Amino acid sequence: MYASDGQRSPGGKLLLAILIGMALAIPIFMVWALVYDRQNQSNEARVSITEGWGGPQVMSGPVLVIPYKQLVSEKTETNGKPVVRTRTIDKELALDPEAIDIASKMKPELRERSIYRAVVYDASAKGSARFAFPADLARYGVDPATLELNRAELRFGLSDPRGLGANPSVKLDGRTVRLQPGAGGGQGSGFFAFVDASTLRAKSLVIEFDYELRGNSSVALEPRGGDIHWQVASSWPHPSFGGGFLPGNRTISGKGFDADYRIGNLSLGRTLVSTTDKGTTILGASLDQAMAEVPPDASSEPPAASSSEIASIGLIQPVDLYSQVDRATKYGFLFIGFTFMALLMFDIIGGVRVSAVEYLLMGAAIVLFFVLLLAFAEVIGFTPAYVVASAAIAGLNTAYSAAVLGSWKRGYVIGGLLIGLYAVLYILLGLEAFSLLIGSVLLFLALAGVMYATRRIDWSGTAIQEAAA
Repeated sequence: MYASDGQRSPGGKLLLAILIGMALAIPIFMVWALVYDRQNQSNEARVSITEGWGGPQVMSGPVLVIPYKQLVSEKTETNGKPVVRTRTIDKELALDPEAIDIASKMKPELRERSIYRAVVYDASAKGSARFAFPADLARYGVDPATLELNRAELRFGLSDPRGLGANPSVKLDGRTVRLQPGAGGGQGSGFFAFVDASTLRAKSLVIEFDYELRGNSSVALEPRGGDIHWQVASSWPHPSFGGGFLPGNRTISGKGFDADYRIGNLSLGRTLVSTTDKGTTILGASLDQAMAEVPPDASSEPPAASSSEIASIGLIQPVDLYSQVDRATKYGFLFIGFTFMALLMFDIIGGVRVSAVEYLLMGAAIVLFFVLLLAFAEVIGFTPAYVVASAAIAGLNTAYSAAVLGSWKRGYVIGGLLIGLYAVLYILLGLEAFSLLIGSVLLFLALAGVMYATRRIDWSGTAIQEAAA
């Protein structure tokens, strides 16, 4: 690998550049870990900013729950003889509304603490629901005579009741009812009301509700009913629609968005009638399952896959600097490879010897670019930070390579190469769908150029040894 005069052969120089590039993988991985750590700190800061305000909210209900008695026969054995005993148990009949209409308005607010931001909102839920007495109760094993209609409960679910407004209003057939905390039966999160549904046998019950809620990052609806209509309007210009249901109509502009959902119980795969044992959570379990799947940092990650049973709207921030810096860092090997290849060409073809220390210092400067990008992006935003960091590192390596290579023209070649790489990387970050295609084409062109430039090089140095002999 070395010529007789002590000079490295071209193959030895290539191997040296590869080994130094592999050594620089360690600080690149450290930068990845730094990005991950700063992102976690950002998530914790967002949680701190929104603490006490209300989390991502999932609304559910209303559901009319009617207690009833049911006779249950049990077979036991006494003194070796079978005995049938009958006992009465408490059950609950849950009725979803035949039709429900909800209108929600969201007023978002971007809150800041130091360099961190979080999206919070005030929202309203105003609407009406109609309940009807099912004619086929016998199919569900319920005797209509056992229904205690005067002890019915009207239940609303809310994933984080801390965000519930001070004066929610619920009216039954035009009469205001008194509300209680919890989702009824001592289970679940939300609020409920004791109601007398005795008139349900003769006619439909119509309720009207109007309540305010506060939350952050996202709002969602767990649809329950035969015909669900949910309208949402907000001034936030960057919504993310997710969950198992998408709006049939939506408009998005710089002034905000409007979304219109139409959902039927046939698409829900759920009947309007269900029976449970008394005390079983009817709304809370579904809400807990939905919230468990909502991303913890919904402001940066849209809850597109939050749950197949909810319709979700996330108020996302359009630029997630941590994911962009993370993606940029993954191209670090590309920067190091191109820069080292340019130095190697000057070394082999131009006859300018480049030492291992010079490779290492220029590679360290390239790694430092990603640290500068992260540090400045947290303060001034991603694009200005990208310009500042790329200009600083390109300028530094241009000046240093001019001194190492003994010519400003050669230094300008290195600087131009870096500026071109930074420009291409910025384009790749914006064209996520085509980044692999563009990157692979660029690598092919670069490899073809290097192969053409080095086609006559004696990599082993045997020609030098033979001439010396």
